[in-house]
Amino acid sequence: MQENLIIPAIEAKGARIPLLGLGTWDLRERVCARGVEQALRLGYRHIDTAEMYDNEREVGEGLRASGVKRNDIFITTKVWPSHFAPREFERAARDSLVRLRLSEVDLLLLHWPNPQIPLAETLGALCKVKRDGLARHVGVSNFTVALMDEALRLSSEPLVCNQFECHPFLDQSTLIGACRRNGLAVVAYSPIAKGRVGDDETLSRIGAAHTKSAAQVCLRFLVQQNIVVIPRTSKVERLSENAAIFDFALGAQEMADISALARRDGRLVNSAFSRQQEWD
Repeated sequence: MQENLIIPAIEAKGARIPLLGLGTWDLRERVCARGVEQALRLGYRHIDTAEMYDNEREVGEGLRASGVKRNDIFITTKVWPSHFAPREFERAARDSLVRLRLSEVDLLLLHWPNPQIPLAETLGALCKVKRDGLARHVGVSNFTVALMDEALRLSSEPLVCNQFECHPFLDQSTLIGACRRNGLAVVAYSPIAKGRVGDDETLSRIGAAHTKSAAQVCLRFLVQQNIVVIPRTSKVERLSENAAIFDFALGAQEMADISALARRDGRLVNSAFSRQQEWD
């Protein structure tokens, strides 16, 4: 990868979000801290973590070890649904900042919807945290179209994104369209389908035409639609590979061929909260 890598960003309601970030789900201890440090040294400027990942301390260590200025990095974290009651929510947000050793995050998200707590109460707490200066921007994650519409009605602060599972094997066109209509950025987690893209003939064929891997084609397919991607990896060589997606473009037929891979039942992420969802 070239030095001084420049990663484009998209803008949504005042937030400027780099199109490529490092997802840190399941990265632990030294592996996590070193991965964050290496990503930032390579030119990444967007790091995604969460209270539930149990690695915010290590993410913070990696940030400091990288030597990159804080103002140049976009940090996202998320509050877990069991802390959605207003008083607990604010405490959870402050605890995340303590672990990260930051005075604010760039983006604070509701990790999954929680039907046990009124959304109006949680949105009120999220907006208060932003007004109190703990987060520069706020948004949601894993929200369906109906829940996103409700959140937009209830929120007194701009919601800048919806983060959800998004890759070529899952048809998320309805949810993506709703985000676009409402001016929300789409942030894709599991963008290379937990590594399964490497076995796909279409992605491999298109990759060969561009001297790129199937994973790079998959990531390019998303960023070419202005969808933010946050692939997770602990390998330095994969960090470099994932970032080498801004030096080629997919043609209209290639984009159509990849779009044709989408299925309604292509979901890979399953949690207790996802099983309560009526997905679009």
